[in-house]
Amino acid sequence: MAGGRGRGAATLTAVAVVLAWLVVGGIAGPYAGRLSDVATNDNAAFLPADAEATRAQDLAADFVARPTTPALVVYARSTGITGADKERAVADSTRFAQVKGVAGPLPPPIPSQDGQALQVVVPIDDAEGEQIGRVVDELRSIAGGDRDGLTVDVAGPAGLLADLIEVFSAIDGPLLLVTLVVVLIILLVVYRSPVLWVFPLLAAGMSYALASVFVYHLAKHDVIKLNGQAQGILTVLVFGAGTDYALLLIARYREELHRHERPWDAMRTAWRGAAPAIAASGATVIVSLLCLLLSSLNSNRALGPVAAIGIAATLLVMLTFLPALLVLGGRWAFWPRTPRVDLADPQAEHGLWARIARFVARRARVVWLATAVVLALLTLGLTQLGATSLGQSELFTNRTDSVAGQEVIARHYPAGTGSPATIFTLQQTAGEVARVAQGVAGVSTVRPVTQRDQTGPPNPDAPPLVVDGRVQLEATLTDPPDSDAAEQTIRDLREAVHRVPAADAVVGGFTAIDVDTSDASTRDRNVIIPVVLVVIAVILALLLRALVAPVLLIATVVLSFLATLGLCALIFTYLLDFPGVDASFPLFAFVFLVALGIDYNIFLMSRVREESARRGTRAGVLAGLTVTGGVITSAGIVLAATFSALAVLPLVVLVELGVAVAVGVLLDTIVVRSLLVPALSYDIGPAVWWPSRLSRSARDDAEVAHGR
Repeated sequence: MAGGRGRGAATLTAVAVVLAWLVVGGIAGPYAGRLSDVATNDNAAFLPADAEATRAQDLAADFVARPTTPALVVYARSTGITGADKERAVADSTRFAQVKGVAGPLPPPIPSQDGQALQVVVPIDDAEGEQIGRVVDELRSIAGGDRDGLTVDVAGPAGLLADLIEVFSAIDGPLLLVTLVVVLIILLVVYRSPVLWVFPLLAAGMSYALASVFVYHLAKHDVIKLNGQAQGILTVLVFGAGTDYALLLIARYREELHRHERPWDAMRTAWRGAAPAIAASGATVIVSLLCLLLSSLNSNRALGPVAAIGIAATLLVMLTFLPALLVLGGRWAFWPRTPRVDLADPQAEHGLWARIARFVARRARVVWLATAVVLALLTLGLTQLGATSLGQSELFTNRTDSVAGQEVIARHYPAGTGSPATIFTLQQTAGEVARVAQGVAGVSTVRPVTQRDQTGPPNPDAPPLVVDGRVQLEATLTDPPDSDAAEQTIRDLREAVHRVPAADAVVGGFTAIDVDTSDASTRDRNVIIPVVLVVIAVILALLLRALVAPVLLIATVVLSFLATLGLCALIFTYLLDFPGVDASFPLFAFVFLVALGIDYNIFLMSRVREESARRGTRAGVLAGLTVTGGVITSAGIVLAATFSALAVLPLVVLVELGVAVAVGVLLDTIVVRSLLVPALSYDIGPAVWWPSRLSRSARDDAEVAHGR
């Protein structure tokens, strides 16, 4: 009777937990499709507050009635612009000025010196925000497509931003759908059950909904900044990490169903065994992500809390909602491979991994030395990673309208036309600053901004516009504004004008934003990476109650990270033919690969420690590898596959990150966690737990077992 009451209470508890979460899901679910409404994708808004380009933006706001972002509509005909082409450009310009959001009236079309192109500069009010995409779409609709040999493209900063917004609009739909399909297929393969896949997928969806409602409200009230990149990473991270945690809990639950008659008892034991490792894993990832708050870039600081919220929501759901679902599902959820009470040794179900464990035991030193050498050789690929950063027009995997237009501008105009560098200086030094700037290699022309520039074409005889004792100069560059050459010109230009005495010169503009963003990314990498390593070391030391094991694990994961970068450099260069990597790539790759790579080692070594307390260290290493090998490898494949889903977005930055995480996770689960770490731990023996009691109590047993 007491047993019946216990089962009834357990069932009621599970039902109450599931119903409570379904209510939460009903409230939070709609927010999963509304994150794009609160996302901001203006790169300039993510600059450090102390960057020179930021100061230039603040000064620029005083020189215009309203801040604008230029769209450049370029008409080109290889045989030369005709009279009809000019009439079409003028007529289009009149219609452009009538579009809501355009700051008219517009200056007349600018002909190229070779007579083969016309360019219309269309300033778009910055107050449009994310609606700049709508404005650019209207400009493209008015300009029409190519016709009778005349090509028409809308480029410039506004055109580029509109194309980026269009890419990120795919996150709420296609990316989420692809991620769901990928996870579903893998779960079907792993479980070979028509039922069991429902539970982790439902829990992962609940995690995403819960994370979305928090991120939405925080972004809406400007507590955090959400951009398309962070939104995309949130999607794949929640489903990937959530499925990982589910696989680990379900695997331990299945083990315990062989030992307990009642599912509630099996889940209680499984939860006690798996929850600490899952919680430690999630905490490691959360703390690592929050280290991004040390970044000087708002975009990086945004990703940290957004992704951390995703992991926190996932932990909460996977440790409450999923166990309740599994208890209600009982044994039938595993059909047709239903676990029975037989008190079997967990290792008996893992024949392949038992053989791998025996191989590691026989050749431990050879295995860890060989795998370490292979990983070290892969790091040589880092020489191919290069220091070249992606230009704005190189961000896409396809050829967008803004990219095509920029190519046309580069062929027929000084490539920096439409996106000049802006120089702000005191009125009394403006002449000297202009002279010095004109002498910088890579600068085509330098002219002051005048009052007449607001309503018509520039007049070289008009006096400069003076605001608070300052003058604004515009320096047109000879190279495309998103090129490495243009960035070097900005650096040279800044160095030159800063030397002018008492000028207080400030250089900003489109290219300057890229320069300052790149410099900030380098600074962030040098500051954040050491902090992440220290934080992870502390967490591992507390979890494993040892010092040697954490150092060993961090060393192996860092080696795996460097090997991944080396391998990815070869993939990017020779397979994908990418022009370079984004400045943020090394830092993002490190945070995700090291945090997630440590995850799998936490799952392994926490089980090894548990087994070592019963069997001795070396036997514990083999037992831990045997029982966790299959599930951790499956979890790695899930995470790699979900991050690979980023490839559906035609954005080089996210494709590179997706490839890096996928390659790194597979390398870590298959090589590092399956071979390197177990072999090294086995070879070191009980000393791996130093200075804990386990390093002393297990030593004698291990030495006796090996005939010492």
